[in-house]
Amino acid sequence: MVAGTEVRHPIADPSGQPTGRRRRLVPVLLVVGWLVGVGWRMWLSRHVPLPIAHTDEDSYLHTARALAGGPGGFSSENGPLRRVGYPLLISPAFLGERDFTDSYRLVQLINAVLNATVLPLAYLLVRRLVPVRRAVALAAAAVAATLPATVFYASVAMIDAVLTPLVLAWLLAVHHWVRRPGPLAAAGVGALVGVFHLLHSRGLVIVGVHVGLVLLLFLRRRTTPGQVLAAVLPVLVLALVNEAVIRLLGDRIYLLGDPPGGGTVRAVASGAGLLRVGAAVATQLWYLVVITFGLAGIAWAGAVRLLLRPIPAPASPSALSSAPASASAPASASAPASASAPASASAPASASAPASASVLSSATPATPAAPVGTSAAGGGSAADEAATRWTVGVAVVTSVGVAAGASVILAGITSKPLDAIYGRYVQMLAPFWLLVGVAMLVTATPRVRWRRAAVAAGVLLAGATLIAARLAWVAGRGHELRYGGFGAPDLMALTGGWREFRPFTGAAVAVAGCLLLVAAVRSPRLRVPVLAALVVVNLGTMQVITDRLVRPMVAATAPTPRVADLGVRPGDRVWASLGVQWVLRFNLSHQVTWADVRWFVDNPPADADVVLVRWAPGAPDDWDGDRHGFVRLGGNPEQHWAAWRRR
Repeated sequence: MVAGTEVRHPIADPSGQPTGRRRRLVPVLLVVGWLVGVGWRMWLSRHVPLPIAHTDEDSYLHTARALAGGPGGFSSENGPLRRVGYPLLISPAFLGERDFTDSYRLVQLINAVLNATVLPLAYLLVRRLVPVRRAVALAAAAVAATLPATVFYASVAMIDAVLTPLVLAWLLAVHHWVRRPGPLAAAGVGALVGVFHLLHSRGLVIVGVHVGLVLLLFLRRRTTPGQVLAAVLPVLVLALVNEAVIRLLGDRIYLLGDPPGGGTVRAVASGAGLLRVGAAVATQLWYLVVITFGLAGIAWAGAVRLLLRPIPAPASPSALSSAPASASAPASASAPASASAPASASAPASASAPASASVLSSATPATPAAPVGTSAAGGGSAADEAATRWTVGVAVVTSVGVAAGASVILAGITSKPLDAIYGRYVQMLAPFWLLVGVAMLVTATPRVRWRRAAVAAGVLLAGATLIAARLAWVAGRGHELRYGGFGAPDLMALTGGWREFRPFTGAAVAVAGCLLLVAAVRSPRLRVPVLAALVVVNLGTMQVITDRLVRPMVAATAPTPRVADLGVRPGDRVWASLGVQWVLRFNLSHQVTWADVRWFVDNPPADADVVLVRWAPGAPDDWDGDRHGFVRLGGNPEQHWAAWRRR
């Protein structure tokens, strides 16, 4: 971090056209960008007609179908961690009578519409945090919106598609609440936290962070008892909604997951267990730095310095809830980013007031008498600095908490090998840290940029060394850590590590990207082109992921022909044999939209009209339907499945 006098002045918007016209252009660009983002995500989804992320997708889809009034099915969830928010969201796709593929396309559309809102949310967030030009903010938002960690899960029925924009909305709401305390702002933050809890068990970490935030704000007299109630009540209401919907579903959804318990405790209740969990946490955080080209490391270096600075004394709760801004601030704290106020980040520095500087880059505390930081949204520097500090602090705790919580839960699943890396749970935080990293590059002096880049490089190299040592230690004991496509698809594409984890290659890619960014952003003219180049890199990475990972997975998991083409029709009572490979069995079952397809071992139930069984000509486990009174309708001997109808 640097002193306030070392921070570069914010760059004023070019004056080539009227300011009002430029401000009207930004919403148009955001809407157009959102529409393009929806179209791009649907274009990426064109290769995915059936689920590929089993068994999570199957669980969500069965629950959504049941909520829409259709048949139920299994869920791989367990009781304590069961959530119904995402199935509620996608349940309209299953209303009416339509082919499963059509419903699945509607789910992908819902994902795309919500996932693409990362663009406007990222723009609003970066404009609140730092005084940068609108063009830079738009470019940074485009990078965040096209990041593979943001986009990848929009093509499948996975909750991760909506968690990323929800993270940005939540942190934006936290910033607004601290900056302008009030019951509505508190209720908004509480509602978003409640939605987290309704959507996924990761919401438990968010709820814990939220409770800590509310208590700290109250103890530091930054909020009132009424606001505390407003912040907590929505969380409780949505938790009750989750339980009510679960009871409404009843036994139409049957759970196959094991509740976390003794296995989880045993996995971490030892020195070795804690070391394994610590290594997994470090791997996930290192992964965030790699996939953001070092920007997350730059952001963390600045965040730690920001959080260690003395905190300005707050005003009284009554003043915070009633006064919109400091009496000494000429601009209203609630003025939108486009308002033509003297404190606007895009306006040239006034001769009568100090030029505004980013609170993310200032190392000296702001005081009302001598402001050193004003957000892009306008308002008093002390309120802006406090809001940024609290928002960044919340994000830091959340990042560590989510990584730790995921590592503990995964360590307790003893039926499968441990993961070499499983970045899915922290991916939702990548866009935020990328935006903060861009902000800290743009607003800092060259010396500070290189200092932060050195910190990021150190994190990358230390993390790669730790990961390589962990892999070697496990291999030396005759074991291997699981490494799959859904663990870190973007890391696979960036390092070419489709079959093996390449930590030093990942570190090298991120260090190179980080150094290039630091060198390029020194020139204001290069900032937008460099960020645009990152967008191109993201687009290319997603195309590589699609070609090398997604399409082969679809080819391996899509059964052909369709059951409808074999004469299986609505009303048929369909059962599936456990002899059919499980992924094919699930995707065959999805095509039976009118019933829950249950499983049998060898002898079909007496009420079965059609059975889906193993077809392996010449093999001892080839299912013989003749002896059970069935006639084969067809199937695919290469995929080892067939459909038989009772005579």
